[in-house]
Amino acid sequence: MSKLLREFHGLQYDRSTIVEARKEATAVVVSALLQRADARNQNGRVYPRHILEREVQNYSKAIEEGRATGELDHPESSVVNLSNVSHILRKIWWQGDDVMGEVEILTTPKGKIALELMEAGVKLGISSRGVGETSKNEEGDEVVEEDFMLVAFDLVSEPSTHEAWLMREGREISVDNVRELVSKNDRINRAVNEILRSK
Repeated sequence: MSKLLREFHGLQYDRSTIVEARKEATAVVVSALLQRADARNQNGRVYPRHILEREVQNYSKAIEEGRATGELDHPESSVVNLSNVSHILRKIWWQGDDVMGEVEILTTPKGKIALELMEAGVKLGISSRGVGETSKNEEGDEVVEEDFMLVAFDLVSEPSTHEAWLMREGREISVDNVRELVSKNDRINRAVNEILRSK
């Protein structure tokens, strides 16, 4: 059974920049460490680089189409609920073994809450949300398997940190539920990417 996997990182921003952007009514854009490849996190989980490369490539399509939204706080569901959207990813790129991103905080109701918190100096984190299975390697680490699918990045109240840590949601997700998590267009995009990668 696939499980919902989450990993947390701190957002990089300066409070004065947030205050100034809000005064000038300009978009608030912050950079973030989204994910780290081939590194054991605090929960003993490892995301192999080739899997993250595939998922970054697939997620880039959602960014291009303006669909790479995330929620404020972790949802109960593994599907992005538009009424809870607080931000959108505008860019994603590799920096060494780190997946970096540019996150625009929106002026939606949840986005306004995030902006108020940031302006007050509250440290927000960003959490990847994905579905997949894990297996143990020889060192006893949990390694994310080939079926991993990145769903979204959410804003969370975890403290800023350079090291990642994971929380596993207690419920399991069957393979049948994956169709609910990933749109038909994204499934087609994934299939095309797999075909191109195999050549």
